[in-house]
Amino acid sequence: MSTALEPFLDHPDDGGDDLSSAECGLILVRLEAINDRWVREGGDQLLQQHIKDARQLAGILRLCVEKDVPLAFL
Repeated sequence: MSTALEPFLDHPDDGGDDLSSAECGLILVRLEAINDRWVREGGDQLLQQHIKDARQLAGILRLCVEKDVPLAFL
């Protein structure tokens, strides 16, 4: 199954190639769609933590897109 999240999900946790601002933009669109669905569903504390974490990641991805800079994994 292919997903716009694939470049992020398949990336090593540290090191590896940077994700381009274009890749960040594609990931951001899909991540926001997933997060919106989670918000509508409500849920327990674990889901609420996932929502919070997704929002933080979305903020970083949005910054990469706006500044046209890659996302580096250090």
